[in-house]
Amino acid sequence: MRSSVEIHNIVTGRTRVVWQTEKLVEAPNFSRDGRFLVINGDGVLYRLALAGGGPERIDTGFAVQCNNDHGLSPDGRLLVVSDKVEFGKSAIYVLPAEGGAPRLVTPNLPSYWHGWSPDGETLAYCGIRGDAFDIYTIPVEGGAELRLTFGEGRNDGPDYSPDGAWIYFNSSRTGLMQIWRVRPDGSEPTRITDSPYGDWFPHPSPDGKHLLVLSYDGDVFDHPRDLDVRLRLMDMDGGNARILFELFGGQGTMNVPNWSPDGSEFAFVRYAPA
Repeated sequence: MRSSVEIHNIVTGRTRVVWQTEKLVEAPNFSRDGRFLVINGDGVLYRLALAGGGPERIDTGFAVQCNNDHGLSPDGRLLVVSDKVEFGKSAIYVLPAEGGAPRLVTPNLPSYWHGWSPDGETLAYCGIRGDAFDIYTIPVEGGAELRLTFGEGRNDGPDYSPDGAWIYFNSSRTGLMQIWRVRPDGSEPTRITDSPYGDWFPHPSPDGKHLLVLSYDGDVFDHPRDLDVRLRLMDMDGGNARILFELFGGQGTMNVPNWSPDGSEFAFVRYAPA
């Protein structure tokens, strides 16, 4: 076993295995009806039914060098992917959720998708412009990107609160990577975590009650795979933080939104040494 796709229930505290494979797969998203997960592996995306049966490939057209920054629209009709076939750098595309031809959202590269606004109209992503890793948003139909951070350390992993009032992200502006949030217009940057860990990929629960965070040891740089990490749950303001469990993982474990529609569970990937 190389990759174990699993689901943890925060109500019961139990974890169940959905599927295991000798291949490297990453970054599960829940479908809007809760019946399947979307995962990536070998540059393409798959639909993994929770009822069993194994993964089914999603037709992403020419986009066959997808990374693990992908997700479904709030209404479940569209799929967003980050792929580098066309330009040699990660670019953001949208396509029908059932599969189809990708449509480029922004020509500004590289860009790595991470969040979709609750109204379905806006995408949030990490863009690298020069040497600066910053948070941007853009209408899903394309247009001008809006820059929300301005090189205050490395900024990555944006995801919207369910009411659309905040965009949560991770930033190294204080030294260690920690969780912050900002208004969609870029105002009111607010620090959420003050931990000894390297905190990455904050995902607010759909009911607005919890924030899920992937935490590395404090001396780890970036977000590599195959390390001992922990998944932490906290209030939306960072209060009442606790470790749910530790696992061997990191990159690919939960880079993108991974909550079930009702907010009782989340999906993740656990790894075994390569």
